[in-house]
Amino acid sequence: MSSVDPAVLDRVRVRLAQQSADPTPARVAEALRREGRLVGDAAVLGVVDALRADIVGAGPLDPLLARSGVTDVLVNGPEQVWIDVGRGLERTAVTFVDDDAVRRLAQRLASSAGRRLDDASPYVDVRLRDGTRFHAVLAPLSRPGTCLSLRVPARRAMTLDELVAAGSTTEAGAALLLDLVRARAAFLVSGGTGSGKTTLLSALLSYVDERERVVLVEDVSELRPRHPHVVSLEARQANVEGVGEIGLRDLVRQALRMRPDRLVIGEVRGAEVVDLLAAMNTGHEGGCGTVHANSARDVPARLEALGVAAGLPRDALHAQLASAVQAVVHLRRDCAGVRRIDELAVMHRGLTGLVQVVTAVRFSASGRPVAGPGADELERLLTQASR
Repeated sequence: MSSVDPAVLDRVRVRLAQQSADPTPARVAEALRREGRLVGDAAVLGVVDALRADIVGAGPLDPLLARSGVTDVLVNGPEQVWIDVGRGLERTAVTFVDDDAVRRLAQRLASSAGRRLDDASPYVDVRLRDGTRFHAVLAPLSRPGTCLSLRVPARRAMTLDELVAAGSTTEAGAALLLDLVRARAAFLVSGGTGSGKTTLLSALLSYVDERERVVLVEDVSELRPRHPHVVSLEARQANVEGVGEIGLRDLVRQALRMRPDRLVIGEVRGAEVVDLLAAMNTGHEGGCGTVHANSARDVPARLEALGVAAGLPRDALHAQLASAVQAVVHLRRDCAGVRRIDELAVMHRGLTGLVQVVTAVRFSASGRPVAGPGADELERLLTQASR
């Protein structure tokens, strides 16, 4: 970054913008002279770099987004920038000149994705060209200023060995998950925001038989399985005119016509749950996806709420759920910020016809597996599928 006063830097930026001029060294040096500043070549080049960073990429956030292990970059106004590298949120030394600088960056990123962001439309949620998920809320709706949230996609799928090394599970837990995939069981990965659902699902899909065709349906493309036959379908938001939207439900229907051996929903969050359950009940084994839930036992209630909102009666949803989904893998993020597998559970339909989740294996804080009341059912599931 340059050693020039931020206020002078901002005025140089305005001068160049008024001239519609690129920040070349000659133009920057001339603008600095007009500001009464005589600086050396190094300072001029520093200003050029600062201005170019403000025009392309994510400006001062670029080094954070490029940092290995970063999953989230959060901006709370001009003076607070936080990152998450897997240990919980950490505040960085990065700051902006003022809230106008944050606002300019937000508007430029939104514009690069073809979306409008201004006082008439003060928030936006888009995917950038590199796959980063970008959300912004302009001040004064947000305090202490314009707020940005950038979710960085995984550059590659982790292996189960790497998840074991990271403390997400044990070798015994990894073996169980691998058996679940090889048995072609239909399962959901549940957990809260940032618990590692997508990371785990990407890792598991990498172990799907290479002869199988995997079709991914996502709101925002995040799954990156290391598999030779993957087709990815991504939803599209409406454009500035409010037209052109293509939702997950439409894509699920298209995916069913693409001969999927494994149909995967990146995140079940709306009416697509109806089509997903219907698909899993018509011969599409091994389907999977993720869902937000506070615990494994809350998954049926979560799906019930989504299904009822889509017009599927409660009894009908539970009837389909009982035969469509066989297991739930629940993730939790502990107080130290470590994402780990909390339990592996099976679905059980009670006498009332409603589906309940029964714990098969719970993992202690040390990762030691402890058998639960659903352990025998899980063993039968894995044994029958392996025959």
